[in-house]
Amino acid sequence: MFPLLLLLLATAHGLEELSYKPTLAGPELGGLTTNSTFVLEQPRCVFTKAQGDAVIWLVVAISKAVPNFNNSMGLGTFQGFPTTAPAYMTLNTTLLNYPCPKSPGEITVLRVGSETSCVRDETRPTCNGPLPGPGPYQVKFLAFKDSKPVAETGWSDPITLKTAQPLGSTPAMGSRHSAGMIALTSILSILFAILLAGLMAMLVFHSDAYGGSSIFSKPEAVTVQRYNTHHVYDQPAARL
Repeated sequence: MFPLLLLLLATAHGLEELSYKPTLAGPELGGLTTNSTFVLEQPRCVFTKAQGDAVIWLVVAISKAVPNFNNSMGLGTFQGFPTTAPAYMTLNTTLLNYPCPKSPGEITVLRVGSETSCVRDETRPTCNGPLPGPGPYQVKFLAFKDSKPVAETGWSDPITLKTAQPLGSTPAMGSRHSAGMIALTSILSILFAILLAGLMAMLVFHSDAYGGSSIFSKPEAVTVQRYNTHHVYDQPAARL
């Protein structure tokens, strides 16, 4: 089916060009971009003239190829992207899966680059595999009706993925943070020492105010005196 789509794209004329541009999902979802994926809003209420059985594709391209991009010559496979082809198509679905309007509270997003099982599978040229680098990338939606392209959106703004920090930059950043932490730790240690000294002084002053007894004084030995009661000497045996 994919070669047929390329052939049809090469002979297509009069596509409806829509003013809609794909956009990243709202920031409230989190994880909009990773080092190999990004999340788009679904094209709800965009292809209003297309019939319900229309098929919507997502075209993913490297940004530097967009100015001179040609639908008939620029499309390739995911496995060849971007070394042998500047763009590929993925995430095909029917227009019925993009109903208009969306239900309140419904999450309507697409994650590009989330499929790993087909990365090297040449029989899956439209694999939604992890993107091979930080980009930037640009995307657009393309609608087909009866295997014929009928409408397309504009290109999105460039999308750059996250990258890991270079190993060489980690120590420098860590040293700046360490210096700040050392200074903060020193200040807190001094404040704690002052607070502890004040607490000890209060305890000593409190013990002196109450006759010198305190929890730090050594307990004195207790002397028990023996007493004889007076009625013992009234017994006859005691007078003998």
